[in-house]
Amino acid sequence: MNYPELTFKPGSHKSLDEFSTSSTGKYKSRKSAEKNLASGIAELSELQDKLYAHDRYSLLIIFQAMDAAGKDGTIKHVMSGVNPQGCQVSTFKAPSAEELDHDYLWRCMKQLPERGKIGIFNRSYYEEVLVSRVHPEYIDNQKLPGWPLKKDTNDEFWKQRYADINHFEQYLHNNGTVILKFFLHVSREEQKQRLLERIEDSAKNWKFDIGDLNERGLWKEYMIAYEEMLKHTSTEIAPWYVIPADKKWFMRTAVSKIITDKLKTLKLSYPKVSKEQKAYLVKARDLLNVKDDD
Repeated sequence: MNYPELTFKPGSHKSLDEFSTSSTGKYKSRKSAEKNLASGIAELSELQDKLYAHDRYSLLIIFQAMDAAGKDGTIKHVMSGVNPQGCQVSTFKAPSAEELDHDYLWRCMKQLPERGKIGIFNRSYYEEVLVSRVHPEYIDNQKLPGWPLKKDTNDEFWKQRYADINHFEQYLHNNGTVILKFFLHVSREEQKQRLLERIEDSAKNWKFDIGDLNERGLWKEYMIAYEEMLKHTSTEIAPWYVIPADKKWFMRTAVSKIITDKLKTLKLSYPKVSKEQKAYLVKARDLLNVKDDD
């Protein structure tokens, strides 16, 4: 697998400070990276076709990031060549009343991709160990037994959630769902510039939410939550990739490469046609030709 330096190795206790937000890997220029991205988009289109025909696996791609890190743009560019009939993007925001009456994984389970298809989660069940950890008051609405917790059991609560998520992903893996998880790692300074662009560019005004500033004020708390998430949920079957997000062109190229490389490991192929089927195809061709002559 390419980009081992971007993998948060299972069992690692690295700090997020040890991962670059501005690295461009082997690329010396934007032009060379975008050239590779273009070929990656074409390659992904071919692999998606085989994924559908092979009908043994589904692919779940998860994106998590701070605001303005580039989730939407990455999805738009990397997946621009795929057949929309075989790909679905799901975005998870504040849960509805119905969703709150179910377990926190329920709403994501409903959006899982079928065999042969690609599912993209723009945010995911990981919000339940990120936003909810920074804002534990959000869990009040989940009406969980034993909540609120005593201070001495707080860590155990989050560890249980990490374990639930790991077991869930193991279950998906066992049943043919390949999981790729990307944390788009943007610096605080770059986020500031992108938020300012949303204010100054009238075409981007609609993207700006005053709530983004409130969350930005909790940057330290979020970095702690992300570190804990990475340490506890990066596993052998579903590792996290920490993608430098300050240079969008590198971020998109790296994500594209990791996706195509992963699909290649599945040894996808078109179904083999039996001798009887081939004989039928020959007969069908002859019949079509005869009818055309008429």
